[in-house]
Amino acid sequence: MEDFPLNRVILYDIDNERQNPIGGFGKILFKEEAPGVKFLYTSDKETAYKDVDFVFCQMRTGGYPMREKDEKIPLSFGIIGQETCGPGGFAYGMRSIRDMIQMADDVRKYSDAWIINYTNPAAIVALALSKAFPDDKKILNICDQPVNLLRSYGRAIGYDYKKLDPRYFGLNHFGWFTHIYDEFGFDIAPKIKEAILSNGFKPADAEQRDESWLDTYAVVKDMLMDFPEYLPNTYLQYYLYPEYKAAKLDPNFTRANEVMKGREKKVFEECERAIEIGSTKDSAIVHNDAHGDMILEVAISIAKNLQKTYILILPNKGIIGNLPDDAMVETAASLGAGGVSPYAVGNIDTFYKGLIENQYAFEKLTVEAYFEASYTKALAALTLNRTVVDAKKARKVLDALIEANEGYWPKLL
Repeated sequence: MEDFPLNRVILYDIDNERQNPIGGFGKILFKEEAPGVKFLYTSDKETAYKDVDFVFCQMRTGGYPMREKDEKIPLSFGIIGQETCGPGGFAYGMRSIRDMIQMADDVRKYSDAWIINYTNPAAIVALALSKAFPDDKKILNICDQPVNLLRSYGRAIGYDYKKLDPRYFGLNHFGWFTHIYDEFGFDIAPKIKEAILSNGFKPADAEQRDESWLDTYAVVKDMLMDFPEYLPNTYLQYYLYPEYKAAKLDPNFTRANEVMKGREKKVFEECERAIEIGSTKDSAIVHNDAHGDMILEVAISIAKNLQKTYILILPNKGIIGNLPDDAMVETAASLGAGGVSPYAVGNIDTFYKGLIENQYAFEKLTVEAYFEASYTKALAALTLNRTVVDAKKARKVLDALIEANEGYWPKLL
């Protein structure tokens, strides 16, 4: 409240049954912690969006049952099953586009709010939104994984991550930190690399993470040993080591199952318990994390015109000199009331350029496949993706995903 004084917070969802325990918990939480704030939850669009300043958006079209299919269908063909990478990310993206466009349309009917979007797969969603709303400067796409990595770098060298000033380039879930400056302007990226190569790498909140995430972070050491120039985003391992990663995934119990049986179950049980006793004071689920902190910090930087540096997803337009202008790149930028001011990256070397152009071609073809309802472009997208790279495999997994996503995707012709 000191940094971001609010007078109204509204939770909006289309699923009343799922929202009720979360809303009930929130009602008690705000009464106890910020009684001056009007808090409500609703499934009415006008109530949610009218006269608001910020819309924080994250949606999962089809819920966790569809995520489970995104992961298990590719694995049944020996291809990586992951919610934002490869065929799973393609399927999730094709589902997300329709509802994200509808959400932005709904917001614009009732307000000129900043739309700060966390919906995955963020690269595909950002590209689709830029195509659907080319002149809307108040839609901002962000991802918390770079901040999760900064927190983890801080843990690796015993340093306060909030003092780190990063430089980064790439696409969402497909990028590299080139420099990480401390508060005195010294690049401490070499020190971070040394620590990871010597001691391995863990997430900042390793004690709270599932085993799959611990393995995901551990492979950063392998990527640094192979490609030591920059600090990689964890998700790059799915593209650099697709056979290894596919072999490590359990086709019968994926990350979706892990979440449904773990974190999700725990959250809803805790909400029900708090509602039953009428207090959130001893709740184990109310704590700060990178995801929640970042989305608020971004809004604060806009509201107070702080011009702080964040890693954001933006139209390239020359930021990376030798990539297409229409690519939605992820890069460091200052952020204030007038919007974003990205930091120029310049030209990138052949290895990174080749990887990014291949991934961007996949993303662009995916978005075009959606808007044009094109089977051919969908097949081309999956054939290009580094987790597939085989047109016969691409056709098989695409046909299976089309069947599983009936009613969610446009009919591909």
